[in-house]
Amino acid sequence: MAAPHHRASSVLERLLNEGSVEEYAYRLAPKSHAFARIPREPHITAETVEARWQALAAPGERRERLLDAQTRAQMEAYQRNIENFIGTVKLPVGIAGPLRVNGLHAQGDYVVPLATTEAALVASYSRGSQLITRAGGCTALLLNEGVSRAPGFAFRDLIEAGRFVSWVLSQMDAFRAAAATTTRHGRLLDLRVTVEGNHVYLGFDYATGDAAGQNMVTIATEAVCRYILEHTPVEPQYSFVEANLSGDKKASALSFLSVRGKKVTAEVHLPAELVKAGLHTTPEQMVNYWRMSAMGGVLSGTVGVQGHYANGLAALYIACGQDAACVAESAVGVTRFELTGDGDLYAAVTLPNLIVGTVGGGTGLPSQRACLELLGLAGPGHAQALAEICAALALAGELSIIGALAAGHFARAHQQLARGSGKDA
Repeated sequence: MAAPHHRASSVLERLLNEGSVEEYAYRLAPKSHAFARIPREPHITAETVEARWQALAAPGERRERLLDAQTRAQMEAYQRNIENFIGTVKLPVGIAGPLRVNGLHAQGDYVVPLATTEAALVASYSRGSQLITRAGGCTALLLNEGVSRAPGFAFRDLIEAGRFVSWVLSQMDAFRAAAATTTRHGRLLDLRVTVEGNHVYLGFDYATGDAAGQNMVTIATEAVCRYILEHTPVEPQYSFVEANLSGDKKASALSFLSVRGKKVTAEVHLPAELVKAGLHTTPEQMVNYWRMSAMGGVLSGTVGVQGHYANGLAALYIACGQDAACVAESAVGVTRFELTGDGDLYAAVTLPNLIVGTVGGGTGLPSQRACLELLGLAGPGHAQALAEICAALALAGELSIIGALAAGHFARAHQQLARGSGKDA
């Protein structure tokens, strides 16, 4: 990543004014002196937590903010979710809604818990949700499901790689059986083969039930890889259980060619008078903004074209015990606004990578389960509904933020809610 000449020169001049080259060389060099070790006992007990706090030598007031009485009482609940445990961090939770969803799996009016420190976010999503509800709700449709893992195998040459692929294509039943030994809830669905020179990538797609499934598919694929290495007629030089072709925790063009997690689309028709009353603008201006922003997304090279899926998804994921890092891939998608023949607004979103679950992971933790219970989606049988609600929430957020931009209210809303009117805000 290049830095412009004038900027690089300015930074260098500032650094040399503050210190010598020798001083910076010492600061940046590796240091070999001893360091304090943090106790690494994996089990959460009062004794192990106490030992870590002793090692930290932190003031008691700081400790109390992270390890208050409620956290101490609930420590056992975090046993399978954290290492080197010292306490909990609290985030404010607000509710957006009601959000009416007319989906294959999600049906009804939902109040959506959102955990965030960003003022104006809950207000924006709540405004969009109420607008959708006044229009009779949005239609949401789960289109596809599957969580992938992509091991890679290296061979001496393309001939060996070809022989390996020929054998792999005859082994699907054996791969399914190997995967099935590791899980009662996951199921190997399909296999995609990618050859690049003497490298072979195998893309395994799994159904993961009501779990988000990241760990499930990793463990299942490890079992499949063991079977491959024990039975393949062509021994690879080396292999890895994940070779970075699955799209795990990153935005990629692969999103629009397949699915990772749950692929959902949602739409709503908004009468012009409702747009005017709820967003203080017109469908025409909303479409004008969408058209310009879509081109802006193309010019900036974004993966997909959307306004701010990550805002709502991150807040929902944190509140409901999802893997927050999966927002990196879940927030990929496309938003589309059109003017109907009657002058009303048609709005739609499609998100191909929603990694969500209602069992496993952080969904059983006390606060996170309470948030899922507020949605009526705690436990088995609800992951598909949660995915449709995620798409509906993303649609609500797109309507609200584009409405604010189209009406010229975007900066004012943040001034009022995020910064206040104080002189030092």
